[in-house]
Amino acid sequence: MRSSLELTRPASSADRDVIEVRGVDGEPVIVDIGALERLSAAIEGSVLTPGNAGFDKAVEIWNAIVKKRPSLVVQPLSAEDVRKTVTFAREHGLLLSIKSGGHNVAGTSLADGGMTLDLSRMKSVEVDPERRRVHVGAGCVLGEVDQATQQYGLATVLGTVSETGVAGLTLGGGFGHLTRRYGWTVDNLEEVDIVTAEGQLRRAAADENEELFWALRGGGGNFGVVTQFIYRPREVGPQVTGGIVLWDAAEAPAVLAAYRDLTELGPRAVSLLLTLRPAPAEPFVPEAWRGRPVVGTVVCHTGDLAQAERDLRGLRSIGNPIVDSVGVRPYVEVQTLLDRSQPDGLCNYWKSEFLPRLPDELFPLLQERASAIESPRSQMLLMSLGGALREFDPAATPFSNREAVHFFFAAACWEGGDPLGDRHRAWARTTWEAVRPHSTGGSYINAQTADEDDARVAEAYGAGLGRLGRAKAAYDPDNFFRVNRNIAPVA
Repeated sequence: MRSSLELTRPASSADRDVIEVRGVDGEPVIVDIGALERLSAAIEGSVLTPGNAGFDKAVEIWNAIVKKRPSLVVQPLSAEDVRKTVTFAREHGLLLSIKSGGHNVAGTSLADGGMTLDLSRMKSVEVDPERRRVHVGAGCVLGEVDQATQQYGLATVLGTVSETGVAGLTLGGGFGHLTRRYGWTVDNLEEVDIVTAEGQLRRAAADENEELFWALRGGGGNFGVVTQFIYRPREVGPQVTGGIVLWDAAEAPAVLAAYRDLTELGPRAVSLLLTLRPAPAEPFVPEAWRGRPVVGTVVCHTGDLAQAERDLRGLRSIGNPIVDSVGVRPYVEVQTLLDRSQPDGLCNYWKSEFLPRLPDELFPLLQERASAIESPRSQMLLMSLGGALREFDPAATPFSNREAVHFFFAAACWEGGDPLGDRHRAWARTTWEAVRPHSTGGSYINAQTADEDDARVAEAYGAGLGRLGRAKAAYDPDNFFRVNRNIAPVA
C-alpha cells in the first residue's frame, strides 16, 4: 500500500513501508513510513523525500562544489513544527542538518543521506520602530530584513549579499557595511527563540538562559535550531552614498593606500570592500575592459551626504576610473551591489584571514597573487572592519576577533565542469598561505570551507573555545547538532 505522503522508496525497500535515513553514527536507520505520516499530520509544514514535488528545490544550495543529498527534508512553518521535528529526529537517531538561506560555503546546511530541516518557509519580519526591535523569522534572507527596516529609516548589521540567510550569518558572528559603526551582527542581537536538543523551545537573552545566549553569538548551529532572531536596529538611510569604482590594475598601489587610509583613519560611516580580479562581464563594465585585470571598491558611506562626498573625494580622484557609479542611492540598493558576483550554482572555494593592519609590504604580494588568477570569476577581497569592534568586551561574545581591522579572503570561483577547477582551488590556498603570516591568528567560521580542520575552528574562538565546549555539554551533551563547524562537548 502506498502511503498518503506519496513517498518515493529506494528500490531495495520497494516492498516495505520504510525509508533509509543516515543516523548520527553514520549507519542507516530504517524509518517506518507510518512514523513519517504521523509527523506530517502533526505539523503544519511539509515532509519530503526524493521524488516529491519541492524536494529538489529544498536541497539546492548556493555552492555547487558541495555534493550532498539528504534522504528526508522537513519544511516547518512554526517553532512548534521545529520542536516536533527535532524530537522526531532525536528519537529515531537521525543525522540532522539545518538549512536557512543555503549560502554557506562549506555546505553544512545539508546532511548527506540524513535529514535536513529546511527553515526557508519561516519568513516573517516585524519592525517595532518605537522600541527599536526587529523580529526576524529564521527562514529570512538579508534583503528581506533590509526592505522591512528601511521603511522606517532603520537597519541592523547584516552582510553584503542580499540572498544570504540571516540565521547562518548571525550564528557565525556576522559583519557588513555597518560593522565599523556598530560592531558585529551578534553585537546587535537582543534575543532569540531556540529549540534545543531535547526538543524544548527556549528564550535566550541577557536575562534568560544567559550562557546559551552567549554561546549563540558566534557558536554557529551547535546549540539548537533558532526559530526567531530579535535585533536592535540603527538609524541608517534610507538614502546613503554608495556604488562601485573600478580602475586598471596598474593603479592598485594607490587604491590600496587610499583604502587603508580611509578605513584605518577615516570616519566610521565609511565602509569599503576592495577587490583585485579580472573585470566581470557585467553591463556596468565597458566591453573593452571585461576580463582584464582591475582593482575596484564597493563603497558604502552611511553618514551625512555632503560629508560623504568630501570623505570619498581622494579615493575617487585616483587616476582615471573605468567605472565610477558612486552617488546617492537607497541603502537597500547598496546592499545588493555584490549579489551578481555570487550567483547560485557555481563552484566556490574560499580561504580567509583577519588582518590587524595593511602594511606596505603586503601590497606587491596582493598584486602578484591577483595576477595569478586564472578563472574570470575568482577574486581577492579586503573588507574594512575595525572601528566600533574594539569598544566591546572581547569576552562578551564567543566570536571575538576584535583586533581585526580588515577581513581578507581569496575567493576562487568557477563554472562546473571547468577542467582547471583544481588549479583555481590551489590558487586560493597558495594566496591564503602567503597572506596568513600577516593575520591576527583568528578565523571566521562562516568563511571556512569543508576541508578546514578542528584547528581552524579553534582559531575562530581562541580563549572562548573551552567555555563553548562547556555550553555544548550543558545544552547538547550527546552532540546531536553535529552537522556544522562542530564544537565538542566538554564536561
